[in-house]
Amino acid sequence: MNIRTTFSGIFESILQREPLFKNKEALRHSYTPNELPHRDKEIRQLANILAPALKGETPSNVLIYGKSGTGKTIVSRFICRELINTSKKIGVPVNATYVNCEITDTKYRVLAKLAKSFGAKVPFTGWPTDKVYNAFKEAIDNKKRTVVVILDEIDRLVLKSGDNVIYNLTRINSELKNARVSIVGISNDLKFTSYLDSRVKSSLGDEEIVFSPYNAKQLEDILRQRAEIAFKESVLEEYVIPLCAAFAARDHGDARRALDLLRVAGELAEREGSDRVTEEHVRRANKKIEADNIAQVVRTLPTQSKLVLYSMILLEERDKNITTGEVYELYKKLCKAFSIDILTLRRVSDIISELDILGILSTRVVSKGRYGRTKEIKLEVPSRGIKIIIEDELRLLR
Repeated sequence: MNIRTTFSGIFESILQREPLFKNKEALRHSYTPNELPHRDKEIRQLANILAPALKGETPSNVLIYGKSGTGKTIVSRFICRELINTSKKIGVPVNATYVNCEITDTKYRVLAKLAKSFGAKVPFTGWPTDKVYNAFKEAIDNKKRTVVVILDEIDRLVLKSGDNVIYNLTRINSELKNARVSIVGISNDLKFTSYLDSRVKSSLGDEEIVFSPYNAKQLEDILRQRAEIAFKESVLEEYVIPLCAAFAARDHGDARRALDLLRVAGELAEREGSDRVTEEHVRRANKKIEADNIAQVVRTLPTQSKLVLYSMILLEERDKNITTGEVYELYKKLCKAFSIDILTLRRVSDIISELDILGILSTRVVSKGRYGRTKEIKLEVPSRGIKIIIEDELRLLR
């Protein structure tokens, strides 16, 4: 039997399933609804800061802090959308542009994206950054207007590429004749400004807004609002939304996590042909998302961290006690096998602490009497999937 005949009509059979969603996009992070529950105070704060743009004045720069999933990005996008709509009604030119600095994470890329959003033609790479910066200035300064630049995950940009680009953008108004620029920086790190040069810190942090985590009841309200848009009527069992909210509230009140849970639960139910989304679908969705998140974290680890983690997995498979010393000995052998520089024991101990912070493992310091102290290590995630990911990369190293 050949593949062609075996799978003939496979998509037709999938399309014949009764859909549970009517607008799945309402559960995506990128979706901006017309109402944002439990963020009235923050919406008013940001609106008041940016309102001078509607009078032809330059708004203050603002830094927005809060843990992931507390509504920072969606409130910023919502306010900028309302700002632009109002500017069109009253005939005052205002533009807003958004950059995700986790993806666009270098000075060149940030400036190129900003320049391109105003029609400048900038190559993907190859120009000096000064030339890209000048292209952005020329693109926005061809008429009188206010430009609001949203730099999401701004801390990621600074940690990777330094704060030069932020410094330039906060000083750009002194070089413009017609346009004016206001910066909205969004960060998950409340200590972010400690990484900044004092000159950048003073000019960027004119205003600050802190977003607190949502509680379970607030997450329920958000999910009910989105579920009404996303799902067909009466397809969610009674406790599906409260359970999604409870899981997400446990994870620092993360609305993104709550929305992901509800969407993935719906997808699981739809794929198996169920006519309802149940609590069991939510529990399975939670396990799936946790596994996917761990896999993503492992994929983005530096090679040295992967080798340290791989050493732990091999030790666990051999039923050996996982201690810093045991890990280091096996790690050194792996480094030699793959012709990779060997880090010091102290640096490997630091990597173990970093993996502990990420939740991949847990450690406790135990005394070995006259032999000193060591860390006993326990893996907190299923090692099988992680091992496959790391081995794939090690094959590439070979």
